[in-house]
Amino acid sequence: MPDLSTLVLFCTATLALLLVPGPAVLYIVTRSVAQGRSAGLVSVLGVHAGSVVHVAAATLGISALLAASATAFTVVKYVGVAYLLWLGLRKLVRRDASTAEEGPVELPVQSRRRLFWEGFVVNVLNPKTAIFFLAFLPPFADPSRGPVGPQILVLGLLWMALGMASDGTYALASAALADRLRRSGRARRRLDVGSGLVYLGLAAWLTTEKA
Repeated sequence: MPDLSTLVLFCTATLALLLVPGPAVLYIVTRSVAQGRSAGLVSVLGVHAGSVVHVAAATLGISALLAASATAFTVVKYVGVAYLLWLGLRKLVRRDASTAEEGPVELPVQSRRRLFWEGFVVNVLNPKTAIFFLAFLPPFADPSRGPVGPQILVLGLLWMALGMASDGTYALASAALADRLRRSGRARRRLDVGSGLVYLGLAAWLTTEKA
């Protein structure tokens, strides 16, 4: 079991990453804006049903990776750094039509079952979540404190709990601000810039961590 200081640091770093909008958050916000609070919360449940797949894969695979090869871990870590850098730079330089327009955006209505399963698929295929579990989570597991697998499982479940809280907040807030979010391209651009800076900061932090 990770110690308290490790858990506090993990929670802080996890929240910083979770609050940056990735594919799952953008899906949740989109559905909340289009269909309201309940649709957003159903989407959150679907997204984190998908998180179970990542937690299971990490618990089985990362422990084996750490046990097998420090070199393999280092390679995976720098793949994660490169991906975070790419995400950050893309957010900072992106100026597409959706952030430039100020007109309203209309989205189709979907059933709750479809919302759930789309959220599931979005997060199972979410590269941000996959990179988190492959490259960002392992430094918090300490082999000197016991088997790595159970530590990864605890950290993964903690990540899910924090993710449901942060994504639920996004769903509620975006449903409440639906009209403004539909119309404000400027607000979307500011969100991109803030997201880009957080990604770059996390990439810099990850380069200092050791297996």
